[in-house]
Amino acid sequence: MCAFHRRFTDLLSRGVGEKESIASRTLGANRAEVGDEILPADILRHIRRLEIRTKQRVSELFAGQYHSVFKGQGMEFDEVREYVPGDDIRDIDWNVTARLGVPFIKKYAEERELTVFLLVDKSASLIFGSANQGKNGLAAEIGGVLAFSAINNQDKVGLLTFSDSPELLIPPRKGRPHGLRIIREIRFGTASGSGTDLAAACETAMHAVHRRSVMFLLSDFLISREALAAVDQPLGMLARKHDLIALTIKDPLEGNLPDVGLLVGEDLETGRSLVVDSSNKRSRDRFNQQFINHRGRVDSLFKRHNIDQVVFEVGQDPVDPLLRFFKLRERRLARG
Repeated sequence: MCAFHRRFTDLLSRGVGEKESIASRTLGANRAEVGDEILPADILRHIRRLEIRTKQRVSELFAGQYHSVFKGQGMEFDEVREYVPGDDIRDIDWNVTARLGVPFIKKYAEERELTVFLLVDKSASLIFGSANQGKNGLAAEIGGVLAFSAINNQDKVGLLTFSDSPELLIPPRKGRPHGLRIIREIRFGTASGSGTDLAAACETAMHAVHRRSVMFLLSDFLISREALAAVDQPLGMLARKHDLIALTIKDPLEGNLPDVGLLVGEDLETGRSLVVDSSNKRSRDRFNQQFINHRGRVDSLFKRHNIDQVVFEVGQDPVDPLLRFFKLRERRLARG
């Protein structure tokens, strides 16, 4: 099923990711530093444009919301302090309050600092895109918004990229140069493999990040039934230890095969060739239904482990789905 979904690169999006891959390997005469790296000028300009765009949206939309939507999600108890007007009454420690006669609230370590960790799929299927943007480009924008949200709030942010094995691990740290390096790796970092091993990524994250963190898993989740079964246990363990949110990236053509005649494509992850007669309605319906069934299995996996999912579509503003998710989290916290 998975091998049937990510094609049309020959006719629809050949080169969307290839140009970026070439750019990431091209060394220009002008270079500049991002973190500990020396980057070509064209890549640096792209990262800075992305920084300006994402920082603008962060300040507009996430001011005051960023910490509140993750507050209280299984945080480690730190101490109690006397209640002051404006504190959340749900944090009142009633035992201490009854003993001392004045209200005290529980204080958590994460009130001062969160750790945000991004797990980003770098498999070959993320190169695909039909709206003048690959799914990997959308992943970089999403990662940029989240990274700068963390940086602006003086929080740590880390990164794990993966394909058919873990690729790159950047431990959580603070600071703008560190955030820029993370965005650079999401956008231009290459992968040694082409497939997707979500189970190995989850297991690596479990061992790499010990403190409870807010984890965002960015992927198109276009994997086989066997791979879905394999990730069930490690994904559930990761969700119990951390506040795990699945960020699903999809393209409008996935699950909506157009009637454009004979299509010759290639599975970006396996290299397998595929010929599809899209003028045949039965073939289109079978293709679309396979995709719907697969998405249903992925949705069930997340629901089984109480993992929130945010869906993004190539060609659309990635901030809007994040804003809806933040508001949903706020309403859920308000209900207790």
